[in-house]
Amino acid sequence: MGDLRCNSIDTVLAYDDQGTGEPLVLIHGHPFNRSMWRPQIERFAGNGWRVIAPDLRGYGASPGATGATTLDVFARDIAGLLDQLGIERFVLGGLSMGGQIVMECYRLFPHRIRGLLLADTSPVAETDEGRRQRYDLADRLLREGMGRYADEVLPKMIAPYNVDAQPAVARHVLEMMRGTSPTGAAAALRGRAERPDYTGMLASITVPTLVVVGRDDEFTPVAEARLTAERIRNASLVIIDGAGHLPNLERPDEFNDALEKFLTSAELA
Repeated sequence: MGDLRCNSIDTVLAYDDQGTGEPLVLIHGHPFNRSMWRPQIERFAGNGWRVIAPDLRGYGASPGATGATTLDVFARDIAGLLDQLGIERFVLGGLSMGGQIVMECYRLFPHRIRGLLLADTSPVAETDEGRRQRYDLADRLLREGMGRYADEVLPKMIAPYNVDAQPAVARHVLEMMRGTSPTGAAAALRGRAERPDYTGMLASITVPTLVVVGRDDEFTPVAEARLTAERIRNASLVIIDGAGHLPNLERPDEFNDALEKFLTSAELA
């Protein structure tokens, strides 16, 4: 674990860097932090991979978010971090907003990426209504803070039945959301409201890709994940039963098994 000041991006990114071997970079979603990848770090850092999981700008222990943080800013932050670590090529994965950042990374520097993990994420641009809702939510978080919002969305972030069935997971997710900077969350919401449509880019992805989705994900339904997988030539789709938007935490063994199978069987570039 450490903090790195990346001169090229004028911010500090906190990150975990554990294990040895080929780099596996994991990008968290909104409104979380790098601790959401704890089950994956434990599994893969002890299984031949160097796992790097940063806190995004404005999240966790990473400051630096003002106004609007667009996906290209997040992507360049990741590139800057990896430059400082001396890592040229890597497998890149992300969940939800993290998956959209992964797609932006592929748009900006595909030559550096050996394989992709796209979990519970959508390639489509925001709708007009969705754009308004993101801006309104950004304003609300700045007024109220994260507490009420976190309580409201917990049963959507994880499947409602897992809120009671998995109290430790529910507590972890709630703590991440409540601990997120309202300024950082608002900046990311404004940036995502203006995100590009990655749907047309999917056909140009040439590296092996794993698409994962929770069976009961309300934010990115299975149909959307299936569409993503169908448009990427080297993609496989895994649907995790008994999970909502965060299958890596709700069903970590199943998620990790799918990722391990992908990493060991795919012909990574």
